[in-house]
Amino acid sequence: MIRKITRPTTARCTLPMYIGFLLGEPKYGSCCRLAEVMDISHDSANRFLQRERYDGKDLYNESAPLLNLKGGTLSVDDSVLDKPYSQYLAFVGYFWSGKHHCSVKGINLITLYYTDTEGQHLPVNFRVYDKSEGKTKNDYFREMLEEVLAWGLKPAFVTGDSWYSGVDNLKRVKNHQLGWLFAVESNRTVSVDKGHWVQVQRLDIPDDGLAVWLKDFGNVKLFRTWLKDQSRHYAVFLPDDGQLASFDRKAFLEQHDKHWHIEQYHRTIKQVCNIENFQVRSKTAIRNHLFAALCGYVQLQKLSAMSLIDNCYSVQRNLFNEVIAGFIGTLMPSMAHLNPEFQAVVNA
Repeated sequence: MIRKITRPTTARCTLPMYIGFLLGEPKYGSCCRLAEVMDISHDSANRFLQRERYDGKDLYNESAPLLNLKGGTLSVDDSVLDKPYSQYLAFVGYFWSGKHHCSVKGINLITLYYTDTEGQHLPVNFRVYDKSEGKTKNDYFREMLEEVLAWGLKPAFVTGDSWYSGVDNLKRVKNHQLGWLFAVESNRTVSVDKGHWVQVQRLDIPDDGLAVWLKDFGNVKLFRTWLKDQSRHYAVFLPDDGQLASFDRKAFLEQHDKHWHIEQYHRTIKQVCNIENFQVRSKTAIRNHLFAALCGYVQLQKLSAMSLIDNCYSVQRNLFNEVIAGFIGTLMPSMAHLNPEFQAVVNA
């Protein structure tokens, strides 16, 4: 919960200031750097990160006004925030990284990401994996799903990768009368003919999908895609059997593309929102930093939707254009003697 105040705050470091710093600072995401830029004390920035108690509901409240909350696609995925040299940070552990294709040292961020029917897409809930809580990433997913549904989100579809395609998760989504699309491992067993079980990798799957019985679940439709000569398999479920039967390749690709937004989101928060760049250690401070970075992403998406910026990368890329151009202009005359071509440029 956000701290409730009984009188006007005198804090010099605020959430908007911290978000602006994360989006504007190209390299050094620390309280000392924020203090230097904004002429405030280092302690003021540090106290801000220690003071608040932001959580998933606060992120939902930031995103919900910008979205059509009914009929969209809700995606789940996690990403590792690299912290290879950190020894005393909270939440740090070893997690499998799709980027590095091995287990790496870092913080595991789990996100629910929503794409509405108009194409707008934003994060609506998050968790930081905490080993001390004794929960799995699937436990966190089910908790977050229940929360966003209770908060008023009404998706039509839920998507995720194979890590989240366990039977308990699939049944939980089904119990809410929601459709789903999840990746499944190639050795997942299904039945085409009653009583005969076969791994999905051994099936001949047509482009428009193959109706099968997923073990311990029920009727689903299988699809296969190829990426870099490697096959990937996906299972689709719809509460209405008739709609499932008519769910074709075009519908599958549409949902698959919506799920891909969460992969783009992971890349953006790392490259633009400085989510991996912080120098605080406690759980509260780290969680508040991550929340501020996610709010920064929400603001960039909002500006993009309003056509005030071209995309999430353009703000930081264009921020220092005039400064860099001025620096080059100042430096070039003093370097003209190094190369005759410099002199020609200066004279021009």
